[in-house]
Amino acid sequence: MATFLLASALQGMAQDAGDGNAGIMEATNKVRGYFDTGVSLMYAVGAVVGLIGAVKVYQKWNAGEPDTGKVAGSWFGSCIFLVIVATVLRSFFGI
Repeated sequence: MATFLLASALQGMAQDAGDGNAGIMEATNKVRGYFDTGVSLMYAVGAVVGLIGAVKVYQKWNAGEPDTGKVAGSWFGSCIFLVIVATVLRSFFGI
């Protein structure tokens, strides 16, 4: 009787492991499906940040503030960072 219970418990665990693998594969496929959309979203956010940064730098430049170059560098750097992160993620995951 104990052997039967142990065998049926092991069979149940084996079936759960098979379902777990299928679930992981399904989740992987869903994430890959959203990956291109996420990369495009990162590019769009980079474009918006670039536009906002350009307006901020223009305002500082027109006001004659001395730290315009520093502000321009920080906004430009953030845009470049977003583009590089999106590109590296795409090449790293091979999608």
